[in-house]
Amino acid sequence: MIRSMTGFGRFEAVTPDYKITAEMKAVNHRYLDLSIKMPKKFNYFEAGIRTLLKKYIQRGKVDVFISYEDYTEEKLCLKYNRTLASEYMDCFAEMQRQFGIENDVKVSDLARMPEVLSMEQAPEDEEQMWKLLSEAVEKAAEKLAEARSQEGERLKADLLGKLDYMEGLVDFIEGRSPILLQEYRAKLEDKVKELLENSLIDEGRIAAEVILYADKICVDEELVRLRSHIHATRAELEHGGGVGRKLDFIAQEMNREANTILSKSGDLEVSDRAIGLKTEIEKVREQIQNIE
Repeated sequence: MIRSMTGFGRFEAVTPDYKITAEMKAVNHRYLDLSIKMPKKFNYFEAGIRTLLKKYIQRGKVDVFISYEDYTEEKLCLKYNRTLASEYMDCFAEMQRQFGIENDVKVSDLARMPEVLSMEQAPEDEEQMWKLLSEAVEKAAEKLAEARSQEGERLKADLLGKLDYMEGLVDFIEGRSPILLQEYRAKLEDKVKELLENSLIDEGRIAAEVILYADKICVDEELVRLRSHIHATRAELEHGGGVGRKLDFIAQEMNREANTILSKSGDLEVSDRAIGLKTEIEKVREQIQNIE
């Protein structure tokens, strides 16, 4: 299946406690370029997210946006620093001995000492969080891949139509070539008759001139290669997969052959078809830029 490099995907993974939303949009790019924007608490999962996305995307610039909503109350826990509390008590005992004063520190006093008691956010279950996050990312990636496939099928239909039209132009040029030689010979004979009037025409010289002209305008090899490139492009489109780079190379080769045909042409109709080929090949190249 042919896939476009443009598309959009979105999915929300929801539980009673959380909602994670993943959105991604993709545009053309020579390589795979992933840009991920997400809450800092998910930075730990970035490598896993990239690995997951590469299963669905081979090429293109993809912007990924991940948002997170917590429906639970703030999860806080009280932490007691035993080591620090012990150090405080040792200091109080030392002060008692040094200054000869009563050590009247109570538990409530010790609890108010800095960092003895502190509030911290309770750690979340990483396994459960990754399960929810990966679900959102994977489902959004599936929707993105589906959108790219649908657009890819439209590109394929358009390209196949253009290839059929190009093949028709090649058929015309191929059929026109023998007629050009006949027309050239007739014009050459008429010109020689006009110059020599009643003198005999040297058929050998006429034939030699026609051969030279035929060699000059011969585009048989270019037409064979161009037809071969058209068939190869059609085969790659039918085969599907990540064929964008390969098709771009084939289109460059087709353009080279069309340029040669145009440069050799001395006939208005052939030149017109060769220009048509170049125009259509350029349209094909533009469309191929959208294929993954």
